[in-house]
Amino acid sequence: MIKFGTDGWRAEIARDFTFENLRYVALATAKYVRMLTDEKIKNKKPSTATRTRPIFPTCVIGYDTRFLSKDFAKEVAMILASQGVIVYFCDDIASTPQVSFNVKQKGVNLGIVITASHNPPEYNGYKLKAAFGGPATPKQIAIVEKELEKIVAKPPNLKLATWDTYISEKKIRMFDARDSYVRLIKKKLKVEEIRDSGLKIVFDMMHGAGINTVKYLLPKADEINTELNPNFGNIHPEPIVENLFALTEKVKDGKYNVGFALDGDADRLGAIDHTGEFVDSHKIFMILLKYLVEVRKKRATVVKTVSLTSMVDLYCKKKNLQLIETPVGFKYVAELMATSNVLIGGEESGGLGTTMHLPERDGLFNAMLLLEVMTVRQKSLRELCQELDTEFGAHRFMRRDKIVTPQKKEAILAAAEKSPTKLGKYPVIGVNKKDGYKFFVENGWVLIRASGTEPLIRFYAEADSMGKVSELIDEAEKLGK
Repeated sequence: MIKFGTDGWRAEIARDFTFENLRYVALATAKYVRMLTDEKIKNKKPSTATRTRPIFPTCVIGYDTRFLSKDFAKEVAMILASQGVIVYFCDDIASTPQVSFNVKQKGVNLGIVITASHNPPEYNGYKLKAAFGGPATPKQIAIVEKELEKIVAKPPNLKLATWDTYISEKKIRMFDARDSYVRLIKKKLKVEEIRDSGLKIVFDMMHGAGINTVKYLLPKADEINTELNPNFGNIHPEPIVENLFALTEKVKDGKYNVGFALDGDADRLGAIDHTGEFVDSHKIFMILLKYLVEVRKKRATVVKTVSLTSMVDLYCKKKNLQLIETPVGFKYVAELMATSNVLIGGEESGGLGTTMHLPERDGLFNAMLLLEVMTVRQKSLRELCQELDTEFGAHRFMRRDKIVTPQKKEAILAAAEKSPTKLGKYPVIGVNKKDGYKFFVENGWVLIRASGTEPLIRFYAEADSMGKVSELIDEAEKLGK
């Protein structure tokens, strides 16, 4: 089964993520790219010039460090080229944000990234990027899936030329995705001030697509886990506390002021303060939001997913900022960012975008922006977090992913649907069913969601103490027993 989840199609390599299935998805994508081009031609205003430039279907394709990613990407490129699509192909490993930026900069119809993001190494995946430089919208994904159903039902007899043939015919065109992306960051942020700040910085690249980029921005920053390793050093490439032992130990030694980690495709960010404490994405979101409003003097709509901290609600109310809440999945945030005036938008899982950049998650850009906050405000990351506690009170968070059988998943979700009146000793005072089941208790909440790409249920909770957070998740896990 080929199914797009909250951020693309992901599946186990050789089991479901196969060249055969990939060809189906690539053909469906090619069909959609041609549809976009036909629509563009139809809506093109008559030109007064005697000769007009022809409009071709176009696409950018990039790939990460996973097993066979480059080979998968080349297969997709050849299929699109065979269907009349001009392909701009990254000449090296590229992060998802680099691909998204080049989609927008080149003005192409669509972007494709062969990556499974933060998933385990046995997975690979296929992300679609819209022309505005962010995740394809739910409407766009639905069209591709509809075309995919037709192709799977009646597979065409596909004949491909060689890679060299498509290159020589300029149907596939190699390009550098990193250079213009680095220039953009230097233009948007106070990179020179960060370099001159004296901050000692270390990045954990987690063997992912962010390698070979930081040195062009911060030559004196140190990096770990920069080797090409499709197994990610036997560590899940998601920048959450349990996967950042090596980074934490380095920062705790006292040599560094701050440590950052980027996930497998470098669109998510994790941070470690100078004491070795993990700083979750909720705090990062709030620190950046406050900086944009109070220092950069920017005002616009704020967008958050249902799993993000309630500190955002409190701050937006205090500053009279419009707040929009979406289901989990950055594609919902990105769609709003592409069509509305959005200051910042993000989700719980380490990804956010701002008005200063793209309607896209970008771990490296956000790390640089956080360094700018530290430099301009002359405060450590720990001090910035302490400010949040002072202003909003303690907000502690935990996410627990639990692998479950289909029967157990069904039982938990059925019990949640009935909206329990209590979770252990805590009375439920409100329910939000925008995405999954979010139950509010006094000074806290717990959210229950089934993963769209993995056999598990995710439990999220926020409260005024870690003990209470653990209790809420424990009680949520007991539902359906």
